[in-house]
Formats: sequence, C-alpha cells, structure tokens
Amino acid sequence: MSLMTLLPFIVLIGAMFLMTRSAKKKQQQAADMRNQMQPGSGVRTIGGMYGTVKEVSEDTVLLDAGPGVELLFAKNAIGAVLSDDEYNRIVHGIEHDLKSDEDLVPDDASSLTGADDSAAASDAPDDKVELGKKDEPAADAAPAEAATDEPLKKSEGDSEAK
Repeated sequence: MSLMTLLPFIVLIGAMFLMTRSAKKKQQQAADMRNQMQPGSGVRTIGGMYGTVKEVSEDTVLLDAGPGVELLFAKNAIGAVLSDDEYNRIVHGIEHDLKSDEDLVPDDASSLTGADDSAAASDAPDDKVELGKKDEPAADAAPAEAATDEPLKKSEGDSEAK
C-alpha cells in the first residue's frame, strides 16, 4: 500500500481523535463546575429554571426555587453555576454593574443629536407634504348629502328597478 491510499484514513482518524478530545474536555469542565457548587450558589438548570442551591449530595442537588418551593434535581441537570451578580440581575432584576449615569442610553434620541427640542422644532417646516390624496369633498358628494336629508317619497307609477 502506498502512502497516498492511507492518507485519507489517517486524516479521518485524526479528526475523530480531535473531536472526541474536545468533547471530553467540555464534559470534564461541566463536571468540575457541578462539583464546585455550594449551598447559596445561584444555578440555571438545563430546562431553564433558576434557583438557589440549598443542599448538595453526591448525585443530587436540592434547589430553592421560591418561597416554600424546594426541587430535587440530578447533578447532571445543572446547566450553569452563576455568579452572584448575574443571578441577582436575572432573577431579581438588580443591577450592580452600573458605572455612572452618563453611560446609559437615553429613552429618546433627542439627546444623541446634540440639538435642543426648541431648535429641532423651529427647523421643521410648517407646511404639510401632499401625497396625492386631497381632503376636499368631491363635487358629486354635496347633492347626494342633500338628497339623503329629505325622506324618500314614492310616487305612484314609479318603478324601483331602473
């Protein structure tokens, strides 16, 4: 056998080795994260539920999901152990990382343009842009309105169909 016929097999085996190595590395990191859980840590389960670790045993974790709600999960069901700041931000809506009020984006864009509201209002033209429609009533509409105000009278001999 020549080297050229063996080369595709060697590349395939090498790719499989690298893929299994990275998967094992990720599994090891997840296991280390789960083993570092302590009571009081905030966690997210693989189902998306947030809770506080109340008790950790060898294969299970007891979570406090709310007042009077305790849930028992397998350790493998813990997707992430969160930092205290991240857990409080997600669950309680508490922000601790605000540096100053200047970094916040305002609700409206007026402060981003650098112009005052009065200056922006004075620059705007007062006349309206016509888009082809006119609000004037049609010439035929006036007699029709007058005819609808009077009650309709039938006269003998008039037929309804025309």
